[in-house]
Amino acid sequence: MLSCFVAPLHSINTNANAKWKENSIMVAGDISHGNELNQLLHPEDIYVDDDQTIYITDCDNHRIVEWKNGAKNGQIVAGGKGKGNRSDQLNAPTDVILDKATNSIIVCDTGNKRVMQWSRQNSTSGQTIISDVVCYGLAMDDKGYIYISDYERHEVKRWRVGNTNGTVVAGGNGKGNGFDQLYFPTNIYVDQNHSVYISEQNNSRLTKWVKDAKVGIIVAGGQNQGSGLTQLSSPRGVVVDQFNTIYVADSFNNRIIRWFEGATQGSIVVPGGNGTGEESNQLYEPIGLSFDQQGNLYVSEREKHRVLRFDINLNSTL
Repeated sequence: MLSCFVAPLHSINTNANAKWKENSIMVAGDISHGNELNQLLHPEDIYVDDDQTIYITDCDNHRIVEWKNGAKNGQIVAGGKGKGNRSDQLNAPTDVILDKATNSIIVCDTGNKRVMQWSRQNSTSGQTIISDVVCYGLAMDDKGYIYISDYERHEVKRWRVGNTNGTVVAGGNGKGNGFDQLYFPTNIYVDQNHSVYISEQNNSRLTKWVKDAKVGIIVAGGQNQGSGLTQLSSPRGVVVDQFNTIYVADSFNNRIIRWFEGATQGSIVVPGGNGTGEESNQLYEPIGLSFDQQGNLYVSEREKHRVLRFDINLNSTL
Protein backbone atom coordinates (compact mmCIF):
# COMPACT_ATOMS: atom_id res chain seq x y z
CA MET A 1 0.00 0.00 0.00
CA LEU A 2 1.24 3.45 -0.86
CA SER A 3 2.06 5.56 2.18
CA CYS A 4 1.02 9.19 1.90
CA PHE A 5 3.23 11.63 3.77
CA VAL A 6 2.78 15.36 3.73
CA ALA A 7 3.60 16.59 0.24
CA PRO A 8 4.23 20.24 -0.62
CA LEU A 9 1.85 22.00 -2.96
CA HIS A 10 3.22 22.82 -6.40
CA SER A 11 2.84 26.58 -6.25
CA ILE A 12 4.31 29.65 -7.90
CA ASN A 13 5.46 33.02 -6.71
CA THR A 14 4.91 35.83 -9.18
CA ASN A 15 4.68 39.58 -8.97
CA ALA A 16 1.28 41.09 -9.72
CA ASN A 17 2.92 43.11 -12.51
CA ALA A 18 4.78 40.15 -13.99
CA LYS A 19 5.09 39.93 -17.76
CA TRP A 20 6.65 37.35 -20.01
CA LYS A 21 8.76 37.65 -23.13
CA GLU A 22 6.77 37.52 -26.33
CA ASN A 23 8.92 34.87 -28.00
CA SER A 24 9.08 31.37 -26.55
CA ILE A 25 11.76 28.69 -26.48
CA MET A 26 10.85 25.15 -27.49
CA VAL A 27 12.05 22.97 -24.61
CA ALA A 28 10.53 19.59 -25.46
CA GLY A 29 9.21 17.81 -28.53
CA ASP A 30 9.12 18.91 -32.13
CA ILE A 31 6.38 19.80 -34.58
CA SER A 32 7.42 16.70 -36.56
CA HIS A 33 5.46 14.51 -34.18
CA GLY A 34 6.22 10.83 -33.55
CA ASN A 35 7.30 8.33 -30.93
CA GLU A 36 11.05 8.88 -30.92
CA LEU A 37 12.64 10.20 -27.71
CA ASN A 38 12.92 13.68 -29.21
CA GLN A 39 9.25 13.70 -30.20
CA LEU A 40 5.80 13.89 -28.65
CA LEU A 41 2.34 13.00 -29.92
CA HIS A 42 -0.53 15.13 -28.61
CA PRO A 43 0.95 16.09 -25.23
CA GLU A 44 -1.57 16.97 -22.53
CA ASP A 45 -0.76 18.39 -19.10
CA ILE A 46 2.74 19.02 -17.74
CA TYR A 47 4.45 19.31 -14.36
CA VAL A 48 7.67 21.32 -13.93
CA ASP A 49 9.94 20.37 -11.02
CA ASP A 50 12.18 22.74 -9.06
CA ASP A 51 15.19 21.95 -11.29
CA GLN A 52 13.14 22.72 -14.46
CA THR A 53 12.71 19.04 -15.29
CA ILE A 54 9.40 18.67 -17.15
CA TYR A 55 7.09 15.69 -16.75
CA ILE A 56 4.91 15.40 -19.85
CA THR A 57 1.79 13.33 -20.44
CA ASP A 58 2.59 12.15 -23.96
CA CYS A 59 -1.00 11.12 -24.52
CA ASP A 60 -1.08 9.32 -27.86
CA ASN A 61 2.31 7.72 -27.30
CA HIS A 62 0.78 6.26 -24.12
CA ARG A 63 3.69 7.26 -21.94
CA ILE A 64 5.02 9.81 -19.45
CA VAL A 65 8.25 11.48 -20.49
CA GLU A 66 10.76 13.19 -18.21
CA TRP A 67 12.60 15.97 -20.02
CA LYS A 68 15.64 17.48 -18.32
CA ASN A 69 16.40 21.18 -18.68
CA GLY A 70 18.37 21.73 -21.89
CA ALA A 71 18.09 18.11 -23.06
CA LYS A 72 17.49 17.22 -26.71
CA ASN A 73 15.63 14.03 -25.81
CA GLY A 74 13.21 12.89 -23.17
CA GLN A 75 13.32 9.76 -21.03
CA ILE A 76 10.34 7.44 -20.61
CA VAL A 77 9.41 7.13 -16.93
CA ALA A 78 6.02 5.42 -17.26
CA GLY A 79 4.40 3.41 -20.04
CA GLY A 80 5.94 3.42 -23.48
CA LYS A 81 5.09 -0.24 -24.03
CA GLY A 82 2.25 0.45 -26.41
CA LYS A 83 -1.42 1.09 -25.65
CA GLY A 84 -2.75 -1.39 -23.10
CA ASN A 85 -3.89 -2.13 -19.57
CA ARG A 86 -0.98 -4.15 -18.21
CA SER A 87 0.91 -2.80 -15.20
CA ASP A 88 3.70 -1.64 -17.54
CA GLN A 89 1.34 0.10 -19.97
CA LEU A 90 -0.81 3.22 -20.20
CA ASN A 91 -3.78 4.12 -22.36
CA ALA A 92 -4.10 7.81 -23.33
CA PRO A 93 -2.80 9.41 -20.10
CA THR A 94 -3.89 13.02 -19.56
CA ASP A 95 -2.19 14.28 -16.39
CA VAL A 96 0.81 13.67 -14.17
CA ILE A 97 1.96 15.04 -10.82
CA LEU A 98 5.12 14.49 -8.84
CA ASP A 99 4.88 13.20 -5.26
CA LYS A 100 8.25 14.01 -3.74
CA ALA A 101 7.34 12.41 -0.42
CA THR A 102 7.25 8.98 -2.05
CA ASN A 103 9.65 9.78 -4.91
CA SER A 104 7.00 8.78 -7.41
CA ILE A 105 4.81 10.15 -10.15
CA ILE A 106 1.04 9.78 -10.15
CA VAL A 107 -0.66 9.39 -13.51
CA CYS A 108 -4.19 9.77 -14.85
CA ASP A 109 -4.39 6.62 -16.97
CA THR A 110 -7.56 7.87 -18.56
CA GLY A 111 -8.24 5.17 -21.14
CA ASN A 112 -7.94 2.48 -18.47
CA LYS A 113 -10.12 4.35 -15.95
CA ARG A 114 -7.46 4.21 -13.25
CA VAL A 115 -4.87 6.26 -11.43
CA MET A 116 -1.39 4.78 -11.21
CA GLN A 117 1.73 5.38 -9.15
CA TRP A 118 5.12 4.86 -10.76
CA SER A 119 8.34 4.92 -8.74
CA ARG A 120 10.99 7.27 -10.09
CA GLN A 121 13.63 4.69 -9.11
CA ASN A 122 12.08 1.80 -11.04
CA SER A 123 9.80 2.74 -13.92
CA THR A 124 9.36 -0.71 -15.47
CA SER A 125 5.80 -1.00 -14.13
CA GLY A 126 3.27 0.93 -12.09
CA GLN A 127 0.76 0.25 -9.33
CA THR A 128 -2.95 1.00 -9.63
CA ILE A 129 -3.92 3.09 -6.60
CA ILE A 130 -7.45 4.18 -7.63
CA SER A 131 -9.78 2.24 -9.94
CA ASP A 132 -13.05 2.89 -11.78
CA VAL A 133 -12.52 6.59 -12.27
CA VAL A 134 -12.39 8.41 -15.61
CA CYS A 135 -9.60 10.65 -14.44
CA TYR A 136 -8.71 13.71 -16.46
CA GLY A 137 -7.01 16.09 -14.04
CA LEU A 138 -4.91 15.54 -10.91
CA ALA A 139 -3.81 17.60 -7.93
CA MET A 140 -2.40 16.91 -4.47
CA ASP A 141 -2.75 18.99 -1.31
CA ASP A 142 -0.38 19.46 1.62
CA LYS A 143 -2.05 16.62 3.55
CA GLY A 144 -1.29 14.07 0.86
CA TYR A 145 -4.86 13.86 -0.46
CA ILE A 146 -5.24 13.35 -4.20
CA TYR A 147 -7.92 15.25 -6.12
CA ILE A 148 -9.30 13.77 -9.34
CA SER A 149 -11.62 15.26 -11.94
CA ASP A 150 -13.95 12.61 -13.40
CA TYR A 151 -15.29 13.90 -16.69
CA GLU A 152 -17.87 11.14 -17.13
CA ARG A 153 -19.42 11.64 -13.69
CA HIS A 154 -18.93 15.44 -13.88
CA GLU A 155 -17.39 15.65 -10.42
CA VAL A 156 -14.16 16.13 -8.53
CA LYS A 157 -13.32 13.75 -5.70
CA ARG A 158 -10.72 13.86 -2.94
CA TRP A 159 -9.03 10.55 -2.17
CA ARG A 160 -6.87 9.22 0.62
CA VAL A 161 -4.79 6.60 -1.15
CA GLY A 162 -5.61 3.16 0.23
CA ASN A 163 -9.29 3.97 0.71
CA THR A 164 -11.79 2.44 -1.69
CA ASN A 165 -14.07 5.49 -1.88
CA GLY A 166 -13.38 9.14 -2.44
CA THR A 167 -15.26 12.20 -1.20
CA VAL A 168 -17.03 14.47 -3.67
CA VAL A 169 -15.69 18.02 -3.28
CA ALA A 170 -17.25 19.56 -6.41
CA GLY A 171 -20.14 18.67 -8.70
CA GLY A 172 -21.63 15.20 -8.47
CA ASN A 173 -25.11 16.45 -9.38
CA GLY A 174 -25.11 15.48 -13.02
CA LYS A 175 -23.80 17.53 -15.91
CA GLY A 176 -25.03 21.09 -16.22
CA ASN A 177 -24.22 24.74 -15.65
CA GLY A 178 -25.80 25.14 -12.22
CA PHE A 179 -23.61 26.35 -9.39
CA ASP A 180 -23.75 22.86 -7.87
CA GLN A 181 -22.84 21.20 -11.17
CA LEU A 182 -19.91 20.68 -13.50
CA TYR A 183 -19.84 19.88 -17.20
CA PHE A 184 -16.78 18.05 -18.43
CA PRO A 185 -14.31 19.07 -15.70
CA THR A 186 -10.75 18.76 -16.93
CA ASN A 187 -7.73 20.31 -15.21
CA ILE A 188 -7.74 21.23 -11.51
CA TYR A 189 -5.66 23.13 -8.98
CA VAL A 190 -5.80 23.00 -5.17
CA ASP A 191 -4.59 25.97 -3.11
CA GLN A 192 -3.20 26.21 0.43
CA ASN A 193 -6.73 26.55 1.86
CA HIS A 194 -7.85 23.38 0.04
CA SER A 195 -10.08 25.32 -2.32
CA VAL A 196 -10.36 23.56 -5.68
CA TYR A 197 -10.18 25.45 -8.98
CA ILE A 198 -11.73 23.55 -11.90
CA SER A 199 -11.63 24.11 -15.65
CA GLU A 200 -14.97 23.16 -17.14
CA GLN A 201 -14.50 22.54 -20.84
CA ASN A 202 -18.16 22.43 -21.84
CA ASN A 203 -19.25 25.30 -19.59
CA SER A 204 -16.43 27.56 -20.84
CA ARG A 205 -15.73 28.65 -17.29
CA LEU A 206 -13.45 28.15 -14.32
CA THR A 207 -15.06 27.61 -10.93
CA LYS A 208 -13.69 27.75 -7.41
CA TRP A 209 -15.05 25.40 -4.75
CA VAL A 210 -14.09 26.44 -1.24
CA LYS A 211 -13.42 23.54 1.11
CA ASP A 212 -16.69 21.83 2.16
CA ALA A 213 -18.78 24.09 -0.12
CA LYS A 214 -21.82 22.63 -1.86
CA VAL A 215 -21.70 25.11 -4.74
CA GLY A 216 -18.95 26.67 -6.79
CA ILE A 217 -18.13 30.28 -7.63
CA ILE A 218 -17.38 31.37 -11.19
CA VAL A 219 -13.96 33.02 -11.11
CA ALA A 220 -13.22 33.16 -14.86
CA GLY A 221 -15.37 32.94 -17.97
CA GLY A 222 -18.96 31.77 -17.62
CA GLN A 223 -20.15 34.20 -20.31
CA ASN A 224 -20.71 31.52 -22.96
CA GLN A 225 -17.97 30.33 -25.29
CA GLY A 226 -16.13 33.14 -27.05
CA SER A 227 -12.94 35.10 -27.51
CA GLY A 228 -13.73 38.26 -25.55
CA LEU A 229 -11.77 39.06 -22.39
CA THR A 230 -14.80 38.04 -20.30
CA GLN A 231 -14.97 34.68 -22.07
CA LEU A 232 -13.14 31.38 -22.37
CA SER A 233 -13.26 28.65 -24.99
CA SER A 234 -12.44 25.11 -23.84
CA PRO A 235 -10.34 26.15 -20.82
CA ARG A 236 -7.79 23.58 -19.71
CA GLY A 237 -4.59 23.94 -17.64
CA VAL A 238 -4.94 26.10 -14.54
CA VAL A 239 -2.49 27.47 -11.97
CA VAL A 240 -3.19 29.90 -9.10
CA ASP A 241 -0.48 32.03 -7.49
CA GLN A 242 -0.11 33.34 -3.93
CA PHE A 243 -2.24 36.41 -4.75
CA ASN A 244 -5.12 34.18 -5.97
CA THR A 245 -4.38 35.28 -9.52
CA ILE A 246 -5.60 32.60 -11.92
CA TYR A 247 -3.70 31.54 -15.02
CA VAL A 248 -5.68 29.51 -17.58
CA ALA A 249 -4.78 27.79 -20.83
CA ASP A 250 -7.64 29.15 -22.95
CA SER A 251 -7.26 26.32 -25.41
CA PHE A 252 -9.51 27.12 -28.37
CA ASN A 253 -8.63 30.82 -28.15
CA ASN A 254 -4.93 29.89 -28.44
CA ARG A 255 -3.84 32.03 -25.51
CA ILE A 256 -2.88 32.03 -21.85
CA ILE A 257 -5.08 34.40 -19.92
CA ARG A 258 -4.74 35.80 -16.40
CA TRP A 259 -7.59 36.74 -14.08
CA PHE A 260 -6.84 38.78 -10.98
CA GLU A 261 -8.92 37.96 -7.91
CA GLY A 262 -12.35 39.56 -8.20
CA ALA A 263 -11.78 40.74 -11.78
CA THR A 264 -14.68 40.78 -14.25
CA GLN A 265 -12.40 40.06 -17.19
CA GLY A 266 -9.00 38.59 -17.88
CA SER A 267 -5.87 39.87 -19.57
CA ILE A 268 -3.83 38.00 -22.16
CA VAL A 269 -0.43 36.86 -20.89
CA VAL A 270 0.89 35.14 -24.03
CA PRO A 271 1.01 35.23 -26.97
CA GLY A 272 -1.40 38.12 -27.50
CA GLY A 273 -2.70 39.03 -30.91
CA ASN A 274 -0.20 37.11 -33.01
CA GLY A 275 -2.60 34.65 -34.56
CA THR A 276 -2.47 30.88 -34.56
CA GLY A 277 0.61 29.02 -35.73
CA GLU A 278 3.95 27.49 -34.93
CA GLU A 279 6.13 30.59 -34.63
CA SER A 280 7.81 31.41 -31.31
CA ASN A 281 5.25 34.16 -30.61
CA GLN A 282 2.21 32.01 -31.40
CA LEU A 283 0.23 29.20 -29.78
CA TYR A 284 -1.97 26.50 -31.24
CA GLU A 285 -4.34 24.76 -28.81
CA PRO A 286 -2.42 25.18 -25.55
CA ILE A 287 -3.38 22.48 -23.06
CA GLY A 288 -0.92 22.15 -20.17
CA LEU A 289 0.27 25.03 -18.03
CA SER A 290 2.99 25.20 -15.39
CA PHE A 291 5.59 27.54 -13.89
CA ASP A 292 9.10 26.98 -12.59
CA GLN A 293 10.58 28.48 -9.45
CA GLN A 294 11.86 31.50 -11.40
CA GLY A 295 8.38 32.30 -12.68
CA ASN A 296 9.00 31.16 -16.26
CA LEU A 297 5.83 29.95 -17.97
CA TYR A 298 5.61 26.51 -19.64
CA VAL A 299 2.88 25.57 -22.10
CA SER A 300 2.18 22.28 -23.86
CA GLU A 301 0.61 22.49 -27.32
CA ARG A 302 -1.45 19.45 -28.17
CA GLU A 303 -1.65 20.08 -31.91
CA LYS A 304 1.97 21.17 -32.33
CA HIS A 305 3.36 18.30 -30.24
CA ARG A 306 5.74 20.42 -28.22
CA VAL A 307 6.33 22.23 -24.93
CA LEU A 308 7.26 25.92 -24.95
CA ARG A 309 8.82 28.11 -22.28
CA PHE A 310 8.06 31.82 -22.05
CA ASP A 311 10.78 33.41 -19.92
CA ILE A 312 9.69 35.97 -17.37
CA ASN A 313 10.64 39.52 -18.26
CA LEU A 314 12.56 40.57 -15.18
CA ASN A 315 12.52 44.23 -16.22
CA SER A 316 8.73 44.31 -15.94
CA THR A 317 8.21 42.77 -12.50
CA LEU A 318 9.43 45.62 -10.31
